[in-house]
Amino acid sequence: MNITVLYGTETGNAEMLAEDVAAHLEGAHEVACTNLSDFAPADFDPGQFYLVICSTYGDGELPASAKPFAEAMEAEMPDLAGVHFAIFGLGDTEYEDTHNFGSRIIAEMLQARGATQIGERVLHDASGGDMADDLAMDWADSVLELAAQQMKEDA
Repeated sequence: MNITVLYGTETGNAEMLAEDVAAHLEGAHEVACTNLSDFAPADFDPGQFYLVICSTYGDGELPASAKPFAEAMEAEMPDLAGVHFAIFGLGDTEYEDTHNFGSRIIAEMLQARGATQIGERVLHDASGGDMADDLAMDWADSVLELAAQQMKEDA
């Protein structure tokens, strides 16, 4: 499967996690890892599967590297029918009212333009006991199985 791991980060935590996920999948798949700041809405390819990893900052805001992507999505309003993605959020329940809003904003933005989300949005809590890497590897493995089936059905 051709996979692009997209990440939105402020301090680098989502980037490091995205690189770990890409390395985990590389033996069995064609994998690229790209910062959302370097990805344009026109870059989406229905032949790719997108794993999106996004942090949340401030008062539930997108991280700095995801803001240009979000602005381009709003300006260009692309038709993303045929695009499939799964999303993983990094956040902290210390900020209860805005926990993992970054991943929610990206997921809603993609769905509003016709993209299909595979699996549930997985949320990591920096205040919790789970390691982000452990959750992310299990998440990636499980959504890839679902994606292969869904993309075959949609073709």
